[in-house]
Amino acid sequence: MNLRTITLATGLSAALLALSGTGPALAQQANGTVLNPDGATIGTVTLTETPAGVLIATDITGLPPGQHAFHIHAVGSCEPPDFTSAAGHFNPTGARHGLLSPDGPHAGDMPNVSVGPDGVLRVQVLNAMVTLGEGETSLFDADGSSIVMHIGPDDYITDPAGAAGARIACAVIERP
Repeated sequence: MNLRTITLATGLSAALLALSGTGPALAQQANGTVLNPDGATIGTVTLTETPAGVLIATDITGLPPGQHAFHIHAVGSCEPPDFTSAAGHFNPTGARHGLLSPDGPHAGDMPNVSVGPDGVLRVQVLNAMVTLGEGETSLFDADGSSIVMHIGPDDYITDPAGAAGARIACAVIERP
């Protein structure tokens, strides 16, 4: 038996165990409908729990081209036009804002995303500081969570929100 056969057999065994319900549980998922400031639907986000954190995949259209801050916010509410109902960044540990901050980052801080000239954002971002499961960093706490995009990029240091400007898109994170 060679390495390729062992790898294939191991993968097949894991798949069969998962299907039979005796193996590891299937990944937890969540999703959200992305709204613009007019309240129109412009896309979706899908969140999948992985061993490394939560993978967030986007399929959003109608955005202004350029760099934009992309954060998880503390409240599962997206009331247009300004989305302030989503509150501040998800920050269950009380850290300072910013991926470059020596006292940060917030659990909801993520890298900037780039929207092309066609206004489409299809990207996958891994956030290793949050979970869809139980615990302090769960996105399903008492008031839920949301994904928010800002008009400008996050400078990764300015507290509390990276000087990213107005909120231009929002999605409440929901279980399917």
